[in-house]
Amino acid sequence: MADPLIALSNVRLTLQSRAGAVEILRGIDLAVEPGEAIGLVGPSGSGKTSLLMVLAGLEAATSGEVRIAGQRLNGLGEDELASFRRDNIGIVFQAFHLIPTMTALENVAVPLEFRGERDAFGLAKIQLERVSLGHRLDHYPGQLSGGEQQRVAIARALAAGGRILLADEPTGNLDQETGAQIVELLFELQREENATLVLVTHDPALAERCSRVIHMADGRIVKDRQVAPAEGRVDEPA
Repeated sequence: MADPLIALSNVRLTLQSRAGAVEILRGIDLAVEPGEAIGLVGPSGSGKTSLLMVLAGLEAATSGEVRIAGQRLNGLGEDELASFRRDNIGIVFQAFHLIPTMTALENVAVPLEFRGERDAFGLAKIQLERVSLGHRLDHYPGQLSGGEQQRVAIARALAAGGRILLADEPTGNLDQETGAQIVELLFELQREENATLVLVTHDPALAERCSRVIHMADGRIVKDRQVAPAEGRVDEPA
């Protein structure tokens, strides 16, 4: 049997605060297979976003093993982690994190240029067309609506062709209608790419769109269950 795409073993994360050490993650064991869509839910402060940051290599686990796409992240330097993210992981945040002085096209081209793609702008244009922004290539983030900015962020996350898509409350800054459109787009692209999606959300209905829901509390995984299509996931017809 092939190894899981994401494999965490007894992962702990302890951060320092003015009051002393705070244990954020408390012994996380997690295995995620290629192509799975994971809904990560739990109350504020349960460790959802911290877990996502560990998966992305943006936060180093205090102990335990983090293995993503066959690569052990523990002990990698910042440059090595940045290269690994560039080639394997796309991240969509609640705050869009676009570069305000760059156009939509330039924002999406950045990871492609870092990877050394010769036609970075041509590939970026294709990704923006996939998210229905082919007519907004030369607009700056400040000239785009919130929904459009999130579409740019999704196009950028997918641009480098990574197998893993991490999304942290991607609809949190959007109105309900726009958020619903972004959700549909995210799942559609995930299916097209056969990417592995880990989605942090406070919305139980959104989590139920995933193939698996993981509940966190107090830095631990307290429930991990598969979601049958009848429970809310809309699968593509055969």
